[in-house]
Amino acid sequence: MKKRSVAILIALTLPVVATAQQPGLEQAAATITEAGYAQRINVIAHDSMGGRNTPSAGLEMTAAWIAKELEQLGLRGGARDGSFIQRYPLRSIVVDSEASGLNAPGTRLVFGRDLIPVSGTTVTGNAQGGLILISGSGTLETSEARPFAGNHVIVVAPADSDGVDRSMRQRLSALITAGALSVMVTNSSGDESWTASARRALRPTVRKAWGERRAEGSFAPILQLRMSALREILEPHGINASSLQERSGSDIEARLVEGLELTLNQVVRDEGILAPNVVGILNGSDPALAEEYVVFSAHMDHVGIGEPDANGDTIFNGADDDASGTIAIVSVAEAMAALPVAPKRSMVFLLVSGEEKGLWGSEWYAENPSAPIEQYVANFNADMVGRNWPDTIVAIGKEHSDLGETLRRVNSEHPEIGMTAIDDLWPDERFYFRSDHYNFARKGVPILFFFNGTHDDYHGRDDEPDRIDHDKAARIAKLMFYLGVDIGNALNPPEWNPESYRQIVLGR
Repeated sequence: MKKRSVAILIALTLPVVATAQQPGLEQAAATITEAGYAQRINVIAHDSMGGRNTPSAGLEMTAAWIAKELEQLGLRGGARDGSFIQRYPLRSIVVDSEASGLNAPGTRLVFGRDLIPVSGTTVTGNAQGGLILISGSGTLETSEARPFAGNHVIVVAPADSDGVDRSMRQRLSALITAGALSVMVTNSSGDESWTASARRALRPTVRKAWGERRAEGSFAPILQLRMSALREILEPHGINASSLQERSGSDIEARLVEGLELTLNQVVRDEGILAPNVVGILNGSDPALAEEYVVFSAHMDHVGIGEPDANGDTIFNGADDDASGTIAIVSVAEAMAALPVAPKRSMVFLLVSGEEKGLWGSEWYAENPSAPIEQYVANFNADMVGRNWPDTIVAIGKEHSDLGETLRRVNSEHPEIGMTAIDDLWPDERFYFRSDHYNFARKGVPILFFFNGTHDDYHGRDDEPDRIDHDKAARIAKLMFYLGVDIGNALNPPEWNPESYRQIVLGR
């Protein structure tokens, strides 16, 4: 009985002894403070960063600030050229409103003032043909017997119509399928509403410049047309546009305007641009393990600037999403750099952009890592860790590898952190696939994703720094630091659960 008790005591204390073998562990963890965290998050979630959209000047300022922080900690740059900034390629696509327009006899309609593009905005083109007017309500047969092919079509919408929703867009697309050169639907909204819609529609569309096919096919756009502009077109031909609009309650009717030809031209500017990731590396201390990497990740981007709210606020600061995770990772980097001896494995600190667009930055990094991706043994991702419950964090992915058990053990070794790590509360939301860790998981890297869940300020202008629980976020950073040290010094790297590996990595 006594011998058994001793054996149990030894077994229970072995993990603690192993962790305690890291010199200066507690002193390094003590560099992560509530005050330090608050100071940093107030920098990148400040209005001056403009919401950190991808791409934007504010994002570039954020990346430069983070890179400087990591460099001052003594890390080395993790980009292929040895710098802290890894660039990835994007495309900026925008309709040139000054060079695009609609010519009718005696008048020139221009994009922005008279026309708003709805779809087909990635193709430059020119189309000349007649005009078919559609008015009334009901279902119009788009058979070959109707003369849509080779003509522009204007759908005269009711006076209370001020936009094109998804179902209407599908109906208009049927006219394109039937051979229409373009489809324009009238809009009777006031100047303020029209101007706001035009401003949104004529912003550049940003897409990643890899792994996707460029737009192909014929030029056949869908647009909105101001009702006043339709009057300009029809008046010389003796057609009352208002009377057509008043037919909204009558049976649908299509008529060809005899002797009228329209020429629509659209010029699209498609330019290559570069967006930043920030990568810093702390070299491992063991020559035999230094070529294995533990990567900490968060996304520094947010959604930028929008229309003013009731208070005139236009900036989406993204304090929780994800300045909170970004500063947690910078805090972990500071603690790792403060260790007298680095962990045996190397540590990568990755702050990506483009997450809000579709996990772009982490996708690029996973395809173009600092070292072969097969040498990455674990990823700890922090995305929204500064709100909701003060002493609880959701750890998504625990069940897919033995990192779940490592988290349980390390957390129990540090009760002073006072943080409970719970399972995914929202499996139906599929958050496992919605943040940057997924790009590592699909490459075979075991992950843990720290996430406090969404809230009323999610993707809103009120996601401000003063709503962040700095103490909670700093404690989560400490937990991630201890986890990183543990994995960094472990005899063996983390292992997947076989069934999870089959489903997530192999896709079977």
